[in-house]
Amino acid sequence: MEKKPITVLIVDDSALIRQMLTKMLDSDPGITVLGAAPDPYTAREMIKQLNPDVLTLDIEMPKMDGIAFLEKIISLRPMPVVMISSLTQEGAEIALRALEIGAVDYVGKPTSDLQHGLEQKSVEIINKVKTAARARVVAKKPANQPASQISFSAYKTTEQVIAIGSSTGGVEAIREVITVLPPNSPAVLITQHMPATFTSSFARRLDTVSKVTVCEATPNQRILPGHVYIAPGDRHLEIGKSGANFICKLHDGEPVSGHRPSVDVLFQSAAKVAGANAVGVILTGMGRDGAEGLLNMRQAGAHTIGQDEASCVVYGMPRVAFECGAVEKQVTLTKIAGEIFNSLSAHDTKAIRI
Repeated sequence: MEKKPITVLIVDDSALIRQMLTKMLDSDPGITVLGAAPDPYTAREMIKQLNPDVLTLDIEMPKMDGIAFLEKIISLRPMPVVMISSLTQEGAEIALRALEIGAVDYVGKPTSDLQHGLEQKSVEIINKVKTAARARVVAKKPANQPASQISFSAYKTTEQVIAIGSSTGGVEAIREVITVLPPNSPAVLITQHMPATFTSSFARRLDTVSKVTVCEATPNQRILPGHVYIAPGDRHLEIGKSGANFICKLHDGEPVSGHRPSVDVLFQSAAKVAGANAVGVILTGMGRDGAEGLLNMRQAGAHTIGQDEASCVVYGMPRVAFECGAVEKQVTLTKIAGEIFNSLSAHDTKAIRI
């Protein structure tokens, strides 16, 4: 049986971009563009009539901006949305807000030479639309009470590290884990696939809602308890050692597993440097980045945790890691933080949920 093409609705106030995206996406035999809308009000009626699989959505539009429209979509009719935004610093803040609301992914709109720049992104746009079509998008339930915090005591903080890797859907998944960590948590290092302009904004946004200190990692920065270090968007992050101390090592080597920063690079360094004193966590994401590195961590004695299929936006990276034997335990997203500290209890730690 022939596979049904992914159907797409394009929403953008620029006639040129609507035309270019339509031509670009229709060029792929696995995608059919059902139509293009110049504003959210027109898009709303077209969604009702055409029932597309995926929406591509601009942010700056007349009548209603893309963020306000996205909030309505996710709350009233959850569906996969790929945002189109500039990769300026301001654009990064808005795009991160969109991902927190429930957009599956984003594509950076070129700030100059629009036509040529967008054409260069054709492969990225097509791939992200196809990934979005497989994503699990659900309406978010309003939080009636703050998330339970983890209480943690009697452990060797300076000898323990937590390494986390994620991709598509990872912004909100990481937020779910980090915001419940106690201020005396062992150090956390994170590789999330995102552009360089996004990671500093991502770190700042996490820092404002967390009890731990969150920052973008810098070269030779000492890794301390109560701190979270996020890989810069264009550099690999590794755990290194200087004397008795763990430090952040950054380099701009070739992409690994198709990515820079790469989750595999972080996990492999954790296996080599921290061994059994590390916990590895692989969250939602497309592809296989992190699976080999997580297996190395498990073989080195580290506890390894994977996000389960039901709670993933895209069950790709965790699935590959689980199938190759890298994942020691699979749990739902809301239980990841608790499972991390249950794992650390094997190293003379004590964790309880309050």
